[in-house]
Amino acid sequence: MNNCCGVSRSFLTKEEKTEMLKEYKDSLEKEAKGVSERIRELERAN
Repeated sequence: MNNCCGVSRSFLTKEEKTEMLKEYKDSLEKEAKGVSERIRELERAN
């Protein structure tokens, strides 16, 4: 997490940590969906 000057903070609030983890989880779920779609595409190509 960076402020306007590009300096990273050392200590985040519980709410900030929770939000970051939720965003990370969402990103992982989207990645897994993309991988599953690609696998289906490759299986259909055979």
